[in-house]
Amino acid sequence: MGVPGNKKLYGTATVGSKGQIVIPADAREELNIQPGDRLYVLGSMHGSGIVLLKEDMIEHIVEQMSAQIEGFREAKKHTDEFND
Repeated sequence: MGVPGNKKLYGTATVGSKGQIVIPADAREELNIQPGDRLYVLGSMHGSGIVLLKEDMIEHIVEQMSAQIEGFREAKKHTDEFND
């Protein structure tokens, strides 16, 4: 089911008595979530929801951020050299 903003609603999950949820099968299949995969649980800023991210996505985000930081460092270095 499509929802605004390029998101997809896979269904619902009910929190069990032990705090566990079952990720809907369509989501597991489409997102290639396998038994043993590590998912990071991120809370929204207003406490109204959570987001699950696969560990490899977190690693990808960190790599991109590191590359951007290195780019900023190089740009600053060139700016400092230009201003000297």
